[in-house]
Amino acid sequence: MYFPYFRGKQYELITIRESAVLLADAGFVPIIEPVKESLGGLQKTLKAIRDSHGRAIVIVNPYHGDHREDGAGITQLLADYLGDDSISAGILLRSDISADEASACYDNHRAHNPTLVHAGFTSPKSIADHLGQNLANSRNVFVEDHAKILYRKHFEGSARILVRDGFKRQKNADYPPLEPFSDLHVTYEEMNMTGFGDFLTVGDAYSESGGPAYAVAIHLTFIDADRDGEMFIYHFVSDTNNTPADPAGKFGQALAKLIKRWDSGTSKLHNTSAIGEFRELHAKGHFPGLGYVKKLSMKHHIETLAHYLG
Repeated sequence: MYFPYFRGKQYELITIRESAVLLADAGFVPIIEPVKESLGGLQKTLKAIRDSHGRAIVIVNPYHGDHREDGAGITQLLADYLGDDSISAGILLRSDISADEASACYDNHRAHNPTLVHAGFTSPKSIADHLGQNLANSRNVFVEDHAKILYRKHFEGSARILVRDGFKRQKNADYPPLEPFSDLHVTYEEMNMTGFGDFLTVGDAYSESGGPAYAVAIHLTFIDADRDGEMFIYHFVSDTNNTPADPAGKFGQALAKLIKRWDSGTSKLHNTSAIGEFRELHAKGHFPGLGYVKKLSMKHHIETLAHYLG
């Protein structure tokens, strides 16, 4: 039903591990694009998913990060899951992959229950023809910005998942207090999709590191029942934004805005475990680091959708 797309950075993988039981119980299937050379974190994450009786899709030919030129290590890791339908090999189809390369990659991973992830590929008919009679049993994930309706029509009859990037990435200091995020969790079935996904509260844009934080922002989503179930996102941004100094103080400013909004009783935020942690951090006056803050934001997003769909 819900397919959150993660890049395999440290805190993304920790988010999946800590949410493994919730993901499995909700029937959510994370898509993981490994970007770090070391695969130890991914290995622990896949074990947590399997131990929780969950499922995941792992991109074997990443576009970003350390495995872009050679995904052999990822394929070797997936060998531990041969015959186990819990872990699927994801074939990432972007504009830089040819029809022959796409077909070969699919064939090489037939034993890993492959999922096609369409994100800029320009020969949909060729890969659909290659699937042949297996098309109806295939699973196709479409990144909406790179796979429009005419493209998706080639895969009618298969399991089709639409992934939309609802996070409008910009400088932290420039985020508005509130803006729309997505309605795909409400509308995906009307679009003849069998599932939906997003890039959580991180977005599709990829960078190796975030760089110095001139401002600190906390991003939290909520679903507004008074507006047809549309999802919105709060951006709680620090007031100080002219130097990269004092990230702890800036986090305190952003967190104070979050707590004030929560205490108003009108935030419409779901009372997730992440909200509980934010309240504890505020009470203690503690700054856990920006990666930890991102993790809490992602966990809140997953819990919000699990509650809504649950």
